[in-house]
Amino acid sequence: MNTMRNGFPEGFYWGGAIAANQAEGAYLEDGKLPSTADIKARGFFGGLRRDADYYPTHRAIDFYHRYKEDLALFGEAGFNIFRTSINWTRIFPTGEEDVPNEKGLQYYEDLFREAKKNGMTMMITISHYETPLNLVDKYGGWDNRKFIDFYLKFVRTIATRFKGMVKFWLTFNEIGNAAVIPICWDAAGLHPESENLEQRMYQAAHHQFVASALATKMIHEIDPDTQVGAMIAYKTVYPYTCKVEDVKAAEAAKRKEYFFSDVQARGYYPAYIWRYFEENGIRIAMERGDEEIIRAYPIDFITFSYYRSRVVSADYEEPAEKTTDTLEGLVNPYLPKTDWGWTVDPDGLRLALNELYDRYQLPLFVVENGLGARDTVEADGRIHDSYRIDYMSAHIKAMREAVKDGVDLRGYTMWGPIDIVSNGTGQMSKRYGIVYVDLDDDGNGTGNRSKKDSFAWYQQVIASNGEIL
Repeated sequence: MNTMRNGFPEGFYWGGAIAANQAEGAYLEDGKLPSTADIKARGFFGGLRRDADYYPTHRAIDFYHRYKEDLALFGEAGFNIFRTSINWTRIFPTGEEDVPNEKGLQYYEDLFREAKKNGMTMMITISHYETPLNLVDKYGGWDNRKFIDFYLKFVRTIATRFKGMVKFWLTFNEIGNAAVIPICWDAAGLHPESENLEQRMYQAAHHQFVASALATKMIHEIDPDTQVGAMIAYKTVYPYTCKVEDVKAAEAAKRKEYFFSDVQARGYYPAYIWRYFEENGIRIAMERGDEEIIRAYPIDFITFSYYRSRVVSADYEEPAEKTTDTLEGLVNPYLPKTDWGWTVDPDGLRLALNELYDRYQLPLFVVENGLGARDTVEADGRIHDSYRIDYMSAHIKAMREAVKDGVDLRGYTMWGPIDIVSNGTGQMSKRYGIVYVDLDDDGNGTGNRSKKDSFAWYQQVIASNGEIL
């Protein structure tokens, strides 16, 4: 029997995604105290600094005060889903309070109601690359088991307050990045200069696995009508050559990323990671019952970010001149690149969807995808971003092909539907949005919003359920 789908299913979710700490600003307003995200001087690459002259996220795009006009624009575009995060320190400013900050809770309640008024279902990331700074100062990072209880207090508070208002919860943003991108370690309180960093990282990951499983249990008990998912960073991996060594290196790189979704989706530590731990002297401290908790409460669905693919070689010395990004591997000579040197590979997204669905047989969401580019405002105020339309169109076509392949894809939330501060570089000039924000890298500008050409295009995509691209 031919069961091939011809396109996106009825009820497919179309929308956009942001992070609270990259958009809200108002970093000390209404009782909020700093998180690790608030002392990034220039994004991840600037590190955590307490003496910088300028922190772009402190003001960001002032979504905290302007969310109503921004959500109205998203509603006009036709969004039926909106993904954002809840700033932990708006709810528990130090992370240690017994009583949550009511002003923070009320802000998010108002935000969620406004989104619903504009036709959007809420998808909420509980922890998006930020941890209360007080907790990091006093207790270190997530390798300290105390963070599980601090996190679960936060989860219980928001799941209870927003019962019936959030359809989809994501426990941690891009949980696996701690394994492959050292600049992400700060978000978990793991400073790159620390000793035994890999040991600390995997210990932190274990505590997040336990926290995620217990959060899944808790949220299901509080609101049985909601679902809880994992969020991973996914980059399709290719071997640099067909040499067996390169193929093996690519497979090892894949497993290092799969580890995080394997544990959350399958409910146990895979055999390959135990071998890796043994060969690298890593000893994970587990308490009695941890493995049973992880097994008993797996996630309901998987979400992931996809921006690019990567190339891996067993021998980085030979093709060293081809290395463009030491964090991501080697240049793929067959693919174009963005202004920031990221490969553009829509076929890699189709491969990613097939690989993830074949592996887990769970519903999937693409919750981050988009093009970071420099936009030019013309004399008449228009922004002609045909390059962004081309990028998104190619990736949505790839998603449609994956659906035809049989992948259970539930939704797509483009990254940064409105320009926000880049998490990696701290720049405003690295723009992803279909809505332009008049601010530069130093915070100068009116902050006014305007539609790019891609706004009307995405509006048409959504209205046609992905048929008109």
